[in-house]
Amino acid sequence: MKPLKSGRYVSQLTKSTMAIVLAGGRGERLGPLTSHRAKPAVTFGCKFRIIDFTLSNCVNSGIRQILVLTQYKAQSLIQHIQRGWSWMRSEFGEFVHLVPAQQQIDSHWYRGTADAVYQNLDLIEAHHPDLVLVLAGDHVYKMDYGPMIAFHVDSGAEITVGVVKVSINDANAFGIVTINDEQQIMQFDEKPASPVPMPGSNDTALASMGIYVFSRQLLAECLQTDARAEGSTHDFGRDILPRCIRGRRVLAYPFEHVATRAQAYWRDVGTVDAFYEANMELMHVTPELNLYDENWPIWTYQEHTPAAKFVLDQPGNTGTAINSMVAGGSIISGATVRESLLSAFTRVAERTLIERSVIQPHVSIGADCRIQRAIIDSECHIPDGTVIGQDPVRDRDRFHVTERGVVLVTADMLNPSDSTSDTGRLCRLM
Repeated sequence: MKPLKSGRYVSQLTKSTMAIVLAGGRGERLGPLTSHRAKPAVTFGCKFRIIDFTLSNCVNSGIRQILVLTQYKAQSLIQHIQRGWSWMRSEFGEFVHLVPAQQQIDSHWYRGTADAVYQNLDLIEAHHPDLVLVLAGDHVYKMDYGPMIAFHVDSGAEITVGVVKVSINDANAFGIVTINDEQQIMQFDEKPASPVPMPGSNDTALASMGIYVFSRQLLAECLQTDARAEGSTHDFGRDILPRCIRGRRVLAYPFEHVATRAQAYWRDVGTVDAFYEANMELMHVTPELNLYDENWPIWTYQEHTPAAKFVLDQPGNTGTAINSMVAGGSIISGATVRESLLSAFTRVAERTLIERSVIQPHVSIGADCRIQRAIIDSECHIPDGTVIGQDPVRDRDRFHVTERGVVLVTADMLNPSDSTSDTGRLCRLM
């Protein structure tokens, strides 16, 4: 007899599910933003780290057993999770455990997403979850995983893959799936050069979200088979799923609003332009991503900061912020900020104008500056009179400029001869 899809039923399923968060990627498409940190540790929306969205989704969904697998330049990510996610109740079997790459099997580090989980099967087995939810730690979205897990169980799926609709022009950056009328995945192509559109559409494809549901036993079997396979890249998208769809029931779960069936908010902020646009969307009067939703909070490490302050009120020298988000500890002194995000402990001096820009934590901007369509990374000190975003040729000589004209500025670019050690720089970028 099929269980009733009650809240209690879903809650029982999520309690018996362990989440594995893959947070070890290099994030190379983000360029200099990930020179000293893993992509999941990058600050987003003034005060959050990208990984906070995945972890918050787990906690809000009732999944309280979470392993975070790290590898690439993980120090700032490790410190963030230790500071912000250590409140779980271990006496109730709740935890967010950091799992660094340890060469558990043989002498190699993680060779791919599947190998990362394979090398930690003993940790999964030690907790005996019924189901395992494999997640990417570098996407921005709010999702209740409970209905997806219930769909997995009720449909009799052996593997369930979360999917979203993406533009066919962007589809070559994702794993693209083809499904039949019963939502069974018939084909899975990882980052294809010529993506196949959805049936009945020429401009939309169905992309994997990097979210997979397995039973514990099947996950172990698939990973062990993959570990023995010659020529495998040991990746879920390139190897595990294409192999499994040939003989197993692998279903697609569309990430939609339950009531309207409309596409839900999900962003892969994997490029500088995508990261910039996702931050800019937060300035809309009613953005798709509601960070003010008390029913689905995004948890993070809360710095102890004083309130943001706006000072000076003189003609042409008034501290103001319009259609902007300004985090605590910031001081806007006689400057004007329009359609921008200012993260914690930003200082902006007199007569400076900042427009449509993303300012990361602990940045100081001098007087008489003009900054437009820019991302200013953590620990940058912008000298008086600096102009960014108005002269593309000059910007390219000094900084990183994207195809869409967004200027990315890092501390290394401002001080290329800085002899500060990597350890000291990491301490500053926490």
